[in-house]
Amino acid sequence: RCQQLKRSAWLASAPHRLNSGLPVNIGVLFVPQQEAWVVERMGKFHRILEPGLNFLIPLLDRIRYVQSLKEIVINVPEQSAVTLDNVTLQIDGVLYLRVMDPYKASYGVEDPEYAVTQLAQTTMRSELGKLSLDRVFRERESLNASIVDAINQASDCWGIRCLRYEIKDIHVPPRVKESMQMQVEAERRKRATVLESEGTRESAINVAEGQKQAQILASEAEKAEQINKAAGREANAMLVKARAKAEAIQLLAAALAQQHGSAAASLSVAEQYVSAFSKLAKDSNTVLLPANTGDVTNMVAQALGIYTTLTKPQAVKTHDKMPSAHEDPQPPPTEALKAEDGSSS
Repeated sequence: RCQQLKRSAWLASAPHRLNSGLPVNIGVLFVPQQEAWVVERMGKFHRILEPGLNFLIPLLDRIRYVQSLKEIVINVPEQSAVTLDNVTLQIDGVLYLRVMDPYKASYGVEDPEYAVTQLAQTTMRSELGKLSLDRVFRERESLNASIVDAINQASDCWGIRCLRYEIKDIHVPPRVKESMQMQVEAERRKRATVLESEGTRESAINVAEGQKQAQILASEAEKAEQINKAAGREANAMLVKARAKAEAIQLLAAALAQQHGSAAASLSVAEQYVSAFSKLAKDSNTVLLPANTGDVTNMVAQALGIYTTLTKPQAVKTHDKMPSAHEDPQPPPTEALKAEDGSSS
């Protein structure tokens, strides 16, 4: 009796569940939208009334079931389940279903709500036994989908279709919860350490890369500076030196062309030769000495002879420019220097 009343209350629409009664056949009936009324004639199924105006025969026709075609929400009671790694969990959920065939929902099962609830609980325990504790939290969506598929396979003959199943709460034992909290903290510390090391590595790479670029830019700047110096100031300095040397050569040539220029040049060459000979052993350990080192007069005469040999062609060219016969001829530079050396000695 109690089960029949409970079944009638669940099968009726929301207003009729509160009144716990079925519509009375008065001949003319108005069926609400999203409801299906199952009619029996003399105790046998006759037809299903569609929403709107319907006519029945009083006394012969009786409204036996009222099915709601709306989506129904059922709370699945909390239950205990054991995971693959032997952890006991307390889990509950919410089941969403809809009546697809009012005839099967009326005559296919005695108590649809109880049947679907028990099926959801047993399927949940079976699916949790296949997963470890960590996978239960990661694969909640796949777990819900597996439960929905299992319920639909069994409830197809009941005319009911499960739309979705959602897990509300998963209660873990206190000790397991503490272990999970410690594991999470260790994982976070590990991530922090890894991130810090990666940051240090990236920083070192960036510093090295910056130093490399700085050295490259500095070398390129130095190269450009050297090129600019070679093309600019050093070139100008070489031009200035060349011009100064050319002017000095011109002035020297003009001085040599004047009177007694050759004698002055011979004296200058002799002085430079003696000065160079006196510095031979000062700047290097290697010394090259002639055979007659002590004969300074011979050395000076040799230097003047070299100069006379180099200037002989020029003397031939300037023969026409020699002074006239009445002027006193000058003694040769070599003889004059020898006379001066003899007097000084």
